[in-house]
Amino acid sequence: MSKAMFPMALVLLALCLPSGACKRPDRSRPPVAEKIPHTLLAHGGERVDDYYWLKERDNPKVIAYLEAENAYTASTLAHTEPLQTELFDEIVGRTKQDDESVPYSENDYFYYDRYESGGEYPIYCRRPKSMEAAEEIILNVNELSEGHEYFDVRGLQISTDNTLLAFAQDSVGRRFYSLRFKNLDTGEIYPDLLPEVTGNVVWADDNRTVFYTRQDPETLRSHLVFRHVLGTDSADDVLVFDEEDETFSCSVQKTKSKRYLVIHSTSTLSDEARYLDADDPTGQFTIFLPRTRGHEYSIDHFADRFYIRTNDNAVNFRLMSTPIAETRKSQWAEVIPHSEDTYLETFEIFRDHLVLAQRQNGLMQLRVIPWSGEGRYLIDFEDAAYDAWIGVNPEFNTTTLRFDYSSLTTPHSVFDFDMVTRTRTLLKQEEVLGGFNPSDYVAERFYATAHDGVEVPISLVRRVDSGDGPQPLLLYAYGSYGYSMDPAFRSDRLSLLDRGFTFAIAHVRGGQVNGRRWYEDGKLLHKKNTFTDFVDCAQFLVDEGMTTSDQLFAMGGSAGGLLMGAVVNMRPDLFGGIVAQVPFVDVMTTMLDADIPLTTAEYDEWGNPNNKEFFDYMLSYSPYDQVRAQDYPAMLVTAGLHDSQVQYWEPAKWVAKLRTLKTDDHTLLFYTNMDAGHGGASGRFKQHEETALTYAFLLDQSDGGADN
Repeated sequence: MSKAMFPMALVLLALCLPSGACKRPDRSRPPVAEKIPHTLLAHGGERVDDYYWLKERDNPKVIAYLEAENAYTASTLAHTEPLQTELFDEIVGRTKQDDESVPYSENDYFYYDRYESGGEYPIYCRRPKSMEAAEEIILNVNELSEGHEYFDVRGLQISTDNTLLAFAQDSVGRRFYSLRFKNLDTGEIYPDLLPEVTGNVVWADDNRTVFYTRQDPETLRSHLVFRHVLGTDSADDVLVFDEEDETFSCSVQKTKSKRYLVIHSTSTLSDEARYLDADDPTGQFTIFLPRTRGHEYSIDHFADRFYIRTNDNAVNFRLMSTPIAETRKSQWAEVIPHSEDTYLETFEIFRDHLVLAQRQNGLMQLRVIPWSGEGRYLIDFEDAAYDAWIGVNPEFNTTTLRFDYSSLTTPHSVFDFDMVTRTRTLLKQEEVLGGFNPSDYVAERFYATAHDGVEVPISLVRRVDSGDGPQPLLLYAYGSYGYSMDPAFRSDRLSLLDRGFTFAIAHVRGGQVNGRRWYEDGKLLHKKNTFTDFVDCAQFLVDEGMTTSDQLFAMGGSAGGLLMGAVVNMRPDLFGGIVAQVPFVDVMTTMLDADIPLTTAEYDEWGNPNNKEFFDYMLSYSPYDQVRAQDYPAMLVTAGLHDSQVQYWEPAKWVAKLRTLKTDDHTLLFYTNMDAGHGGASGRFKQHEETALTYAFLLDQSDGGADN
């Protein structure tokens, strides 16, 4: 790794000033973005946005400004370059260079992926019938990625006869993929090329037809399902389904039985499924159950019935089944009833058993239920805070459940569990090099009382020998879309823990850790609960003497970056530093622009600002709109130039406005990855350059780093 974390930013850049003159930026001083007032009208009022022009991606002045910010960040953190290199080498050094996933069996083959020493990307492999057979390389992503700064492969799907591979590749990071096909017998890559697709693809049973989805080129909403026959021109592909409702997106998949193709239309609050026999690719899809607002459901198939996870009369969801020939709701029979204190997250069907993944008391549980109805039980987990989930289980005719497990002190582990004898076999645990010993760390669970009396869980990990006094502490959260930030292990986190940091996760409302109501209480006109929950958790950690406000750091990304922007406006005095990664901070402008990716599909998450009540509420917390003249803590903000989910200009505008209004001299840094999108750099090692940058910033600030 180069000692310079910002190779592009270290080039002498020309920054265009308001006067039109250009000069080399002074890296010792923060860039000042030009103010060009732009008036935005809504509900009879107006907002003036001085930095609206930064959304002009192709404007050389915009690129120059982003590069100037990168140069300033590089200059400000130049004294940490040795630490960044040390952190990067340390994090990479914990990773086993030659590694291999646990194989799983499907359709007479064992599938797995592996990494070779120095390789950034996986090599996808298989062996026929037995792991003793000769290896077949399905796809070597390292070879495909040559010559690209960014590369991502997804949607790997094998045809029913095991001879063909469909895969999608993206070399930019804006989530527009190209779909390709490979003959696994000959190694030939077919000339068929389907550009600008989502990467979602599934085979029909004739081994020559695939169904795939395309997205709108402006909003990126996945709304079109096409049928393609190998050897034909993609221009002749048949449009099978068009999801016309702009608040919905769609995907296509197969049931576990492989008997049916399913088109699933989904919005924040509603679902609709269509199904088709997989051996009848030119047939018409049948609606399983018409959509109704507020009804969420998903389906799978086993034997002579469909199984339905539904929230019909069940806020925490229940499981139903119905005969294949009769899918009307009146024919549904209850399999698993609703529970007020247990949230049904997903399910897995086997010949003799049903397995539920459910949440209770803020933690995941795996429940095994024999179809005979006798002897249902929970799989035991001992850690105070952990994550467990159903793994890859493509076969019906087995009594073995594959599940995954991790905790804040336990690396990712893969188990096979005998559902009859109730015995588990550890197949693999992530190997952490560098002398890692889980007994050196302790995980704990705490509860902070929110402003309305609700108990908010906090998962925390620290070194056993960290002492009893206040320590530097990094508090992390997400808190949107019902996504639960479970307390799982990450080896890169050890670099902070071993340097005296405590790491904690605030399980705030807006996630789903405590069931569906936990989510409902953190969205729309209740969104501020997410922010106040985080503040209350932070205050709890300070009040309990685990840290102090000048040693307390907060971090979140995307919608979690919105959380960072909101809390730093609300309680800037509570934090010593903030890391906001690709933050969604320009809420009002984005949600009022229906042409921006993902906007209309998210009205049920944030609210529709064309409604005055939602407009006023969103405006009251929108981080960009609520920046004001006050002291702010030290901050590191990141973006991706090709980000299609949170456009780079949101954090760029936010930082520019903060520079103008903030009344302190604390560090404010903005770094844009000029070669990546929402997920940052690709590759298993390269991504940790940004991790090392973030950790160096935190460690520097915890040591009283120089203010700028």
